[in-house]
Amino acid sequence: MEALDHLLNELSDIPLTTEPAIVRQKSRDFFWYSPVLNRQLRGCGAQVVISPRDEADVVRVAAACFRHKVPITARGGGTGNYGQAVPLHGGAVLDMTSLDTIEWQRPGMLRVGPGRKMIDIDRETRPNGWELRMHPSTKRTATIGGFVAGGSGGVGSVTWGGLREAGNVAAARMVTMEAEPRILELREGEAQGVNHAYGSTGLITALEMPMAPAWNWIDMIVAFPNFMDAVRFGYAVALADGIVKKLVTPVAWPTPDAFRQVREHCPDGQAIVIAMIAEPSVAAFKSVLARRHPAGTITFEQPTSETPGDVPLYEFTWNHTTLQMLKRDRGVTYLQAL
Repeated sequence: MEALDHLLNELSDIPLTTEPAIVRQKSRDFFWYSPVLNRQLRGCGAQVVISPRDEADVVRVAAACFRHKVPITARGGGTGNYGQAVPLHGGAVLDMTSLDTIEWQRPGMLRVGPGRKMIDIDRETRPNGWELRMHPSTKRTATIGGFVAGGSGGVGSVTWGGLREAGNVAAARMVTMEAEPRILELREGEAQGVNHAYGSTGLITALEMPMAPAWNWIDMIVAFPNFMDAVRFGYAVALADGIVKKLVTPVAWPTPDAFRQVREHCPDGQAIVIAMIAEPSVAAFKSVLARRHPAGTITFEQPTSETPGDVPLYEFTWNHTTLQMLKRDRGVTYLQAL
């Protein structure tokens, strides 16, 4: 506590709080998806939340925390499921959401602060014809820095692979945790040093991310009599290079029974494929279905909408599938395999 008091005095001109409710809220992510992590982490938390305004603040915080031996846990939107944003030994949560400036946009490339929400990035870049290659199902609340540091892939990975694939993180700027913090600019392969490292290799202050052409995406639900029919169709679409797609997700019954907002489009007892298809590729998508997988029936088709009040179809996929189930039964969890 004495070290913490010294730290707070030294950093008093940087926004910070020790208010218990805020500290507790910022010390959590969605670790409670897992009954194992819920037991291990529910009592863990920070002692202070520090909100740097720019890279200079991050350097000062890193140096001060190193000097006073106060541990740092970096945090973006806190939408991960694995406890990466949970401090195990108290200390400081570093809330990076104020570092949210888009430094520049170029055709196919973007440089942005780690705290920028991913939905806001796309809103700014889509008018120029570009969008992020991939995003988690929590796009509307997740930050780009949190995604790179704590994610692995998501909506768009059917085309672009995971973040670990060469070329999916172009560059990263980071501050080291040392007595005299260094600012490192990591490019290409070296940038993977921050990927899925939860901030443990350094505090991200800027990212360069490659972009994809922005399409008018069409949300689709296709129903099948059984799960393996859905899988085979999804696999065929995934491998159809001429079909521009962003999402292909087979879901076994009874999981769709929990999809309240689209339940009327999920026939009882049937598996579904949730897809996002570029508008010019919809005809080809339907052709693959009709010619090779005629057991499938399209039950839902409309443009993707991310406006407030709407639920985009991607929020029934990836880890959001589990969240939809948890709304009905808090005893449900999931296992992940590759």
